[in-house]
Amino acid sequence: MEIKKAAYVISNADYKACPTPDRPEFAFIGRSNVGKSSLINMLCKNNKLAKTSSAPGKTQLINHFEIESSIKLNQGFKKWYLVDLPGYGFAKVAQSSRRRWEQMIENYLRKRENLVNVFVLIDSRHKPQKIDLEFISQLDKWQIPFSLVFTKTDKEKPAVVANNIQAFFDILRSSWQFLPQHFVTSAEKHQGREEILAFIQMKNESIA
Repeated sequence: MEIKKAAYVISNADYKACPTPDRPEFAFIGRSNVGKSSLINMLCKNNKLAKTSSAPGKTQLINHFEIESSIKLNQGFKKWYLVDLPGYGFAKVAQSSRRRWEQMIENYLRKRENLVNVFVLIDSRHKPQKIDLEFISQLDKWQIPFSLVFTKTDKEKPAVVANNIQAFFDILRSSWQFLPQHFVTSAEKHQGREEILAFIQMKNESIA
């Protein structure tokens, strides 16, 4: 599958104001400064699609993008939504703003009926972070389908990246029966692009 067209649709602070849930939807989320916007732009081959910033916490709303695929999917789905969510490792903001973001994200994740999968981005340069582990545990508790995307693999030595990923899964194995699907990516080198798009295609085709 290739992406023929990607266009910004709308930003909202409330899931109820999101576009009509009439097509598959895939959301991307991660800690602040994890490289989410760069990954989205890499997937869509459009460096101006999602706004990148060196300042953490730039994304503060639920951002919808309409994606048109090169392959017609089951049920006539040729278009689907890609959603850029605010980070859960918030920047230095007021406690009230932080709580508002948390509630907005939770409502979207738990109540958005056409959400097919959440891609949780993990910075591969670092050892397992408590905040990442807690977030995916919450997704599991809520029974929300998700996959892991290890980012910025070009920013660290391959051995360090491999060790960090291995350490992450070693922690999960202590309490998880089945490990989540994962992807290893680099926005600069376009690593992982084909694998993620193939996964999205497979998910779309499985929708009855």
